[in-house]
Amino acid sequence: MNGLPLFPRLHWDIFCRVIDNFGDIGVCWRLAANLAQRGQTVRLWADDVTALAWMAPSGAPGVQVLPWNSPFELDGITPGDALVEAFGCQIEPEFIAGYADCIRARGQKALWINLEYLSAEGYARRCHGLPSPVMHGPGQGLTKHFYFPGFAPGTGGLLREPDLLARQASFDRAAWLATKNIHWPGRAGPSEGLTVSAGRHRPRLVSLFCYEPAGLGQLLDLFANDATPTLLLVTAGRASRAVQQQIEHKICLQPNWNKRSMLSFIYLAALTQTDYDHLLWCCDLNLVRGEDSLVRALWAGQPLVWQIYPQDDGAHQAKLDAFLDWLQAPASLRALHQAWNGLSGPATAAASVPAWSLHDLPIWQQTTAQARQRLLAHADLVSGLLGFASKTN
Repeated sequence: MNGLPLFPRLHWDIFCRVIDNFGDIGVCWRLAANLAQRGQTVRLWADDVTALAWMAPSGAPGVQVLPWNSPFELDGITPGDALVEAFGCQIEPEFIAGYADCIRARGQKALWINLEYLSAEGYARRCHGLPSPVMHGPGQGLTKHFYFPGFAPGTGGLLREPDLLARQASFDRAAWLATKNIHWPGRAGPSEGLTVSAGRHRPRLVSLFCYEPAGLGQLLDLFANDATPTLLLVTAGRASRAVQQQIEHKICLQPNWNKRSMLSFIYLAALTQTDYDHLLWCCDLNLVRGEDSLVRALWAGQPLVWQIYPQDDGAHQAKLDAFLDWLQAPASLRALHQAWNGLSGPATAAASVPAWSLHDLPIWQQTTAQARQRLLAHADLVSGLLGFASKTN
């Protein structure tokens, strides 16, 4: 298939419990579509598929989406060859019992994957691929395997479509922006919408996909007072609400805030996964949240700032530090990450670098580009998963 390695064609059942509508189902959909793109047949079981209506409205050939209801009923469906439990969800005992019966009847070994969360911490490499024998229940006697996505060799890699680089190479930034009624230099457009003038004062484009980050207000102030104009492209949902609340608060306290109009806003409608990739490719700086958008921002190769999902025990601090270590982030980018996430950060970075500065943007771009090249030198997640499957069976 288009020069891709040949792997056995298997039928995959991927199970997803939705905690974050954008994150969990987004990763699972990319995984399912990526497997299908390589000739695999996939069923995606999820307890909430509403986000797919705008995330992937056209579906994908080879992928069937099914509701994961409780109580669970097979309704005549035969389990496939491979099971994927995404992010520690527990597959229904009825399905496990059916799967065990089917693979034994076929004379197959179990291919039961526990797909873990993404982390740059050392345990991802140490635990990747480890077996976990099932000691009780309907799957007794079978073996699960832990599959850890990761940034370094020895982990499961990151999701990347086989045609990603070709699509990026042929991408027309101005044409895509025009579809969002933003008319970039060199391409005419209708009178309505935003027209961006050419010249040395061309605005920087910044994408914002976030929860309610601790540093949002400070970043808006930075853009409003900067010598270079900024166009902030704000994604739908919590990011738009957070920005609007910040603006209302600032204008209430200071009516002349942003009076020079150095900061302007476009509030985007919900984007498909493909269009979200395009947004990241367009921008000079990408502010992202969670797991899926972080990976897509790395593939975009542009400077990025990651809002990590906070954990009650504070474990997200170590997770962020491990990522920044892998990224080889300069001190200024580390300081901005810590401020954006409301964290203290290493004393050396906090003491020597102002958190709210964009002077090092070219250095950040080089940092991300180099990280992207390191990632491209290793197998992507689905290639690794298919290789693992072929060895298991």
